[in-house]
Amino acid sequence: MTKPPSTEAKRAKPAGLLRSSAIFSSLTLVSRVMGLVRDLVVTARLGASQTIAADAYYTALAFPNLFRRIFAEGAFAAAFVPTYSRKLAGGGEGAADRFAADAAATVAVATVAVMLVAQLAMPWLMYLINPGYADEPEKFRLAWMLTQLTMPYLPCMALAALFSGVLNARGKFIVSAAYPTILNIVMLIVVLPQTDPVRAAWWASGGVVIAGVGQAGICWWGARKSGARIGAVRPRWTPDMRSLVKLAIPAAIANSATQINIFISGILASQIAGMRVWMNVADRLYQLPMSLVGVAIGVALLPRLSQALQKDDHDDAQAAMDQGIVFALALSLPAAAALMALPVYLIDGLFTRDQFTAADALATGQLLFHYGWGVPAFVLLRILQPAFFARQDTKTPMRFSLISVGVNIALGVALFYAIGFQGVAIATSVAAWISVIQMWFALTRRGVWKPSARAAFKITRVAIASAALGAILFIANLFRAEIEGGVGAVLPHGVKEVSILLISAAGLALYPALLFASGGVTLSEAKAALRRRRGDPQPTPADLS
Repeated sequence: MTKPPSTEAKRAKPAGLLRSSAIFSSLTLVSRVMGLVRDLVVTARLGASQTIAADAYYTALAFPNLFRRIFAEGAFAAAFVPTYSRKLAGGGEGAADRFAADAAATVAVATVAVMLVAQLAMPWLMYLINPGYADEPEKFRLAWMLTQLTMPYLPCMALAALFSGVLNARGKFIVSAAYPTILNIVMLIVVLPQTDPVRAAWWASGGVVIAGVGQAGICWWGARKSGARIGAVRPRWTPDMRSLVKLAIPAAIANSATQINIFISGILASQIAGMRVWMNVADRLYQLPMSLVGVAIGVALLPRLSQALQKDDHDDAQAAMDQGIVFALALSLPAAAALMALPVYLIDGLFTRDQFTAADALATGQLLFHYGWGVPAFVLLRILQPAFFARQDTKTPMRFSLISVGVNIALGVALFYAIGFQGVAIATSVAAWISVIQMWFALTRRGVWKPSARAAFKITRVAIASAALGAILFIANLFRAEIEGGVGAVLPHGVKEVSILLISAAGLALYPALLFASGGVTLSEAKAALRRRRGDPQPTPADLS
C-alpha cells in the first residue's frame, strides 16, 4: 500500500511551487528588464510614426513571435510536458528521451515547412497581414523582405521550446527562464551602433535569427546537462506522435488566443502609421506581469497538477490551484493598477527620445491604459488552463479561446472604426476576460475546482490593497510637474526618467506593506513560501547551469 504523504510534506508542496515559480520569475525578470532596454534602444533608433523602418521591423518580428509564444508558452507546456513527465516516471529516462527525440524531429520538419512556405509566399501574405501598408510601397516592400529574413527564428524557437519542456519536466527551470536573454543581448549588440533607421531595421532582423540559433543551442545543452539524451532521428509517425499532435493542436489554439487577438489587432494597426510600434511598446509593459507571473506559475503548476492527479491527490490539486490563483492576482492586480494610474507617464518617461516623439508616447499610453485592466485576465488564463491540460482536456480551452477570438475580431473592428485605435486594446481585454469567465465557471460546474473560502478571502484582500496602490499612484500622476520639479532641482538631466523610476520604486516598496496590512498575505506565509524545508532537494551544479 502506498504510504500517504505526511502533513509536513503536504505543507511543503505549496512552498515548493512558489519557489519553482520564484526561480523562473527571477530569471524571467532579468530577461524582461533586458528586453525593456532592448526596446528602448530599438524605438530610439527606428522611431515610430515618423519612419517606415519601425512598422516594417515590428511586422517582421510579429510573425515568428506569434509562433514563439504559441510553442514556447503553449502547446508544448500543455501536451509535451505531461506526456514526457509520465514516461519519465513510468518508463524511465530512455523511453522518455526516445519520445522527446521523435517529437523534436516532428516539430523540426513541421516548422521548417511552415518557414519555407511563408518565405516564398510572403509578398502576397503581406497583403493579408498588413493591408494598410499597400498604400506605402517602400514600407510594404521593406516589411515583407524583413519578415522573410526573420522566419528561420520559428524552427529555432520550436526546438528551444521542446528542450525547455524537457528541462521543466525534470524540475530544472533556470535555463528555461534564462535563454530569452540571448535575444536581448544580440539585439543590443547589432542595433546600438546604428544611426540610420532602415539600416538598423535590417541589422535587428538579422540579429533575431542569430539569437534564435543561440537560444535553441543553449536549451539543448541544458537538457543534456540535466541528464537527457535526445539525439537526432528521422521523423516517425508513431502512436505517441499521433497522440502528441492530437493534444497539441487544440492546446496550441487555446493557449494562443491572446496572441491571435494581438495579431488580428496588428492587421488593423497597419492602417495607422506608427500604431504597430505603439502596440509593441504597450505590449512590452503589460506583458511583463503576464510573463513573470502567469507563465512562471503555469510552468511550475502543470507538472505538479499532473503528478497530483496521477496519485489521485485531490487535496494537493485543490491547494495548488488556490495558491496559483491567489499568487497570480497578488502580483497582477497591482500591476494593472499601476498601468491604469500612470500610462502616459510611464511611456513618456521611459521611451520618449530621438525618433520616438511625445505624440507617440501619448498614443501608446492610451493603448496601455486599456490593456492594463486586461492584465489580470491575461495572467489568470495561464493559471486556469493547466487545470484542463493536466487532465488531458485540451478541447474545452480551445473552444473557449475560439469564442474569445471571435469576440475580439467583431468588437475590435467595430470599436476601431467607431472610436479609433484605442478600440483595439479594449477588445483584446474584453475577449480575455470572457475566456477567464468561461473557464472559471466550467471548472466550478464540473466540480474540478472552485476557490476555497480562504482563497476567496485572500483574493478580496489583495484587491483592496491593489486599489489603494492605484489611488496613490494616480495622485502621484496628478502631481507630475511638482515631482519633476523636485528632481530637476537636484539633477540637470534625465528628470522625467528618474522621476518615473522613483515613483515606480516607491510603489514597489509600498505595495507589500499594503498587502500585509490588508491581510492578503501574512508575513509568516511569505517566509514559509521562501524557506527551504527539511527534505526539499538541494540545488546541484546542473540546476545552476
